[in-house]
Amino acid sequence: MNRRQFIGTTLAGSTLVQHSLHANLLPADPQKIFMFSKMFQWTEDYNQLAETIAGIGFDGLDLTVRPGGHVLPERVEEDLPKAVAIFKKHKLEIPLMVTGILEADNQAERILKTAQSLGIKHYRMGWYPYNLKQDIATQSADFGKKMKDLASLNAKYGLTGQYQNHTGNYFGATIWDLQQQLQAIKSPSLGCQYDINHATAEAGGAWEVGLHLIAPHIKSIAIKDFYWAKKNGKWGKEGCPLSAGTVNWKKYLEVWKQYNFQVPITMHYEYPLGGAENGAKKLTIPPQELLTAMKKDLVLFKQWMTEAKL
Repeated sequence: MNRRQFIGTTLAGSTLVQHSLHANLLPADPQKIFMFSKMFQWTEDYNQLAETIAGIGFDGLDLTVRPGGHVLPERVEEDLPKAVAIFKKHKLEIPLMVTGILEADNQAERILKTAQSLGIKHYRMGWYPYNLKQDIATQSADFGKKMKDLASLNAKYGLTGQYQNHTGNYFGATIWDLQQQLQAIKSPSLGCQYDINHATAEAGGAWEVGLHLIAPHIKSIAIKDFYWAKKNGKWGKEGCPLSAGTVNWKKYLEVWKQYNFQVPITMHYEYPLGGAENGAKKLTIPPQELLTAMKKDLVLFKQWMTEAKL
């Protein structure tokens, strides 16, 4: 190798190293955030829905495919392709769905088969309620059997089913029972949609223990906040805008970064927004008031993620 070739090779190698180092210093692409379509049950027009979602700044939709949802289970073969096509036209995604699926029956298979044909990879399951007059451990094991069958069906169609930890006398509310069943099933086609709102309500200051426990099984993440309030002599959860509630977002995002969750993020709004928070078919406030509130929370959460370097 002559002097000119040596210098050229050295400079080229140096340039590649610099590019590599620079690339490692650059922030990763921001994670995509999707809107839970329950808050838009007041519009059944998919074009209007897509335009509205895009206007707020979401990357797409977490679509309700359940009774009363934007896609009814009995019409999934007809309506789900329409919704996906319209969202693609607006350069938006529908990567996940919210369903009422609890077992591997014919209706579940129809929904998953249709979703597979459209490239949808994730769905949230329904919830299993505990009967407090019966043995809890036995019921948990029974729910696990249903989930194992679902895992097989999910694998057949290439989807991942996710069970949300939801406040109340439900399987999974305490995290421990859900983790035990998921650990026993050991399927990449089944996991948890982790909800820090409900985890905080159920575990108080111990939510972080549950998060570390369930972390290997987290397949999607739900975002919303709440505070405790007393109504008619009873304490209960009250939904509120992000940062106005009980959730320790700073600590939560620190743990999130530790595990580097790269999963779909779905935003929920459960505070008074003209009925949208309850999936109302008609709003009692101007739509713009609703959209402004939603955008405010979205912008704030994106800011938090940027600050946490997520």
